[in-house]
Order: sequence, then structure tokens, then C-alpha cells
Amino acid sequence: MKTKLLDGVRAYLGPDYDVDKHFTPRYNPWDQRLCLVPNGDLFTAISSGKASVVTDTIESFTETGIQLTSGQHLEADIIITATGLELVTLGEMDFVVDGKQVDFAKTWSYKGFAYSGIPNMASSFGYINASWTLRSDLTSSYVCRLLNHMKKTKTDTCTPTLRAEDNSMPERPWIDGFSSGYMQRVMHKFPRQGDREPWINPQNYKRDKKMFKHSPVDDGAMLFSRSSVHA
Repeated sequence: MKTKLLDGVRAYLGPDYDVDKHFTPRYNPWDQRLCLVPNGDLFTAISSGKASVVTDTIESFTETGIQLTSGQHLEADIIITATGLELVTLGEMDFVVDGKQVDFAKTWSYKGFAYSGIPNMASSFGYINASWTLRSDLTSSYVCRLLNHMKKTKTDTCTPTLRAEDNSMPERPWIDGFSSGYMQRVMHKFPRQGDREPWINPQNYKRDKKMFKHSPVDDGAMLFSRSSVHA
């Protein structure tokens, strides 16, 4: 894929443009997000001289622009920063279970949509390498299966709970193998995932589809119960 993408860039910019320097990152495709230019207007602007790309590191900001470590100075009327994204778990809402505030960093991801020890809660987080709605659809359908099972069994509480054999499983980051700085900076605040179902958060639609559509709802890790007091 990397070769094909770079060949496409070279086709737009021509053999004399330094594609290796300006458009070849240190990481492979989908190790970080891709930026698509469907109609190639960026490359058309570069070829025409209306736009240019400078690849360097910033030494400092000056009154008139940016000083680069190479010694070059970029004059600028406007500087737009692109490194301030900070991910948070579920919008930084406070969750309390039995009077204790939930620390999501101490929970385990259950099939990528629920969290160990937190009853009756589901959330949807799409893919980093595919359409967001693909996973949202799978999650929604599975939650319907879950609710129908609870209705059938006359239960009103479902809680992802580690089984005895899960207590020794190794920890992995909630999003694994994705090297973007905004992701790496906060993974210690997010739920963990393990090395086995259902304690995983795969970024793989085919695997998710099989897990959500064919794995049993009552899998021994999702515990169902009925409250003794009802409003």
C-alpha cells in the first residue's frame, strides 16, 4: 500500500519533486491516520507553484513567522497549530458505581463497547482505519441482542466481569499499534484490553463482525442479574 500511495503522489508532482523528503513519513499506512486528497487539488497547487511543502522541525516562533532548525525562516501571516488534540474517555463525564467513582484506566474493554465492573453501559467508538459507522452499526445491533436476552431472561442488570482465567492475561493498550502522538499520550488513561475475547478492542471489521454477530451474549464474562428493588 505504501508504494502504491507514493507512486500516486509522484505521478502528480513529477520526477523532480523530492517525494521521499516531503511525503514519505517514518511510519507505514494506518500506523497513523491517512489524509486523503480525492481530487488531487493539493498536488495541483504544489505543481503550479501556488503552494509549497516544507519538512523540518520548529526551533522557535518569531514575530514574523517560524524559525526552523535547518536555519530557514518561514514568513507567516497566520500559524495554525495541529497538535493540540486530547482524547478523553466518554467526554470526561463522571461515572459512579455503588458510591465509588470509576477510574477507566483500571477497567478492561469488553468487546470494545463496554467496561469491566460497570453495569448497564454501552458506548460506541469507531475504527481508526475504516468508516466510523461500520463499528457503530455492529455495536448497536449487539446491544439490541443484549437487551432482548435480558428481556427474555427477566434480568435488568448486565455487568462485564473478569473470569478466573482472565485475571492473569497480559495488558495491552486500548488502541494497539497506532503511533500517533495524540493517541500515545493518553492511552494510560483509557481502559486496557487483553489477549482474548471478549476483552479486546480490535480495529478489524471482519473480526468484529464475527464476534458481534456470532458470539453468545451469555458468554460467562457478561453477568446477568435481577435487582431486588424496583422503582
